[in-house]
Parts: sequence; structure tokens; C-alpha cells
Amino acid sequence: MDTNALMMPVELDVRVFDELDRLFAADVDLVVPTAVLDELEKLSEGAGAEAVAASVGADLATRCRAVETNESYADDAIVELADSGECDYVVTNDKPLRDRVLDCGTPVVGIRGHATLAVTEP
Repeated sequence: MDTNALMMPVELDVRVFDELDRLFAADVDLVVPTAVLDELEKLSEGAGAEAVAASVGADLATRCRAVETNESYADDAIVELADSGECDYVVTNDKPLRDRVLDCGTPVVGIRGHATLAVTEP
């Protein structure tokens, strides 16, 4: 799960966890790099809609298992996990990150339509 995936419920009115349940119909081990948690914390300290979305995202991240990576930048941490094979999918709506993850051979879950998630294969 990346930063914007955890902010989708507020920013895009997407019920991320319900959508993941629909897509995978099984218990999945959701992980979030600690770099993403750090980014959410920093964003939540601001003001306005982005700060609210980040605060909600940080709360939602407690549903995921935090994992350490060698990268301190959130996108690089996600790519590290994808490239190492430590994750089966990456959930993001960030197009440049999506392309980097797909280049690693890892499928990406992202928004399709109004409030629906779908898988893009590499």
C-alpha cells in the first residue's frame, strides 16, 4: 500500500479495503513500508484536505503490517519491495510509481472508473 492508496477513501471516495476484499476474496497480508507511514505523518501535519486525507490514511494503515526497507523515500521503498519479490501486488494510484512497479514485473492495483479498483498486469 502506498501513500495515495491509503488516502483514496477521502480523496476519491474509494472504499479501499472493501475493494481489495472484492478483488482477492481472501485474507491478504497487507503491508505498508515505514517510509509511507512517515510520509503520511508529515502530510497530516499540514492543513486542508490533504492533511485530513493523510490523517485518515495513517489511521487506515494500522490495518496493515509495517515493514522496513532500505529506502527512506516512500516510492523507492515500494519499488524495493516490488523488485525484491516481497509483495505480490502494489496498491497505488500514482502513475509514475505504477510504471516503475510494472517494470519490476509486479502487478498494480489502482482505480478504474469512479470508485472501483482493478489489477493491471505487467
